[in-house]
Amino acid sequence: MARAKQAKSAGEGTPDAITLLKADHRQVEDWFGQFEKARDAGKKQTLATQICNALKVHTMIEEEIFYPAFLEATGEKDIHHEAEVEHDGAKKLIAEIEASSPEDDYFDAKVSVLSEMIKHHVKEEEGPGGMFSKSRESEMDLERLGEQLAARKAELESESGGMDEPPTSRGTRGAERRQHG
Repeated sequence: MARAKQAKSAGEGTPDAITLLKADHRQVEDWFGQFEKARDAGKKQTLATQICNALKVHTMIEEEIFYPAFLEATGEKDIHHEAEVEHDGAKKLIAEIEASSPEDDYFDAKVSVLSEMIKHHVKEEEGPGGMFSKSRESEMDLERLGEQLAARKAELESESGGMDEPPTSRGTRGAERRQHG
């Protein structure tokens, strides 16, 4: 029954949670590919900013909404905890990238390592036996979660004035309170 509901939702308005998260993955992968080919410092800076901002919003919506629902529905602590640790590592590297520029000798290397980290993380989420397949097998309401994720994503993007500026710390503090409180 849950499967039929999920399939139906994908064809109407808001995508289900997994479809939305996978679309974010594809967008960032595309930007990483453009970054690898870019030679102009301004283009690299723009792409790095887009990547970092998109990943900050993506990790926030996963941590605030999707991951808690996943853990509750599946009880898969190992997968959940690994995803959280991967996010923490990515956030540290994102902060370093944001604090530097293409003139920094290590800028390209940092973006490249972030790309590899995200590729691994995506493989863990999307792969066989990963978080997304276990989510589909569970009783998670992926349609409702998709609506929540889309709404929170829009809120974070509007708080930041689009994808050119980082989300405000208000959303980050909320995520930390929910994680640790």
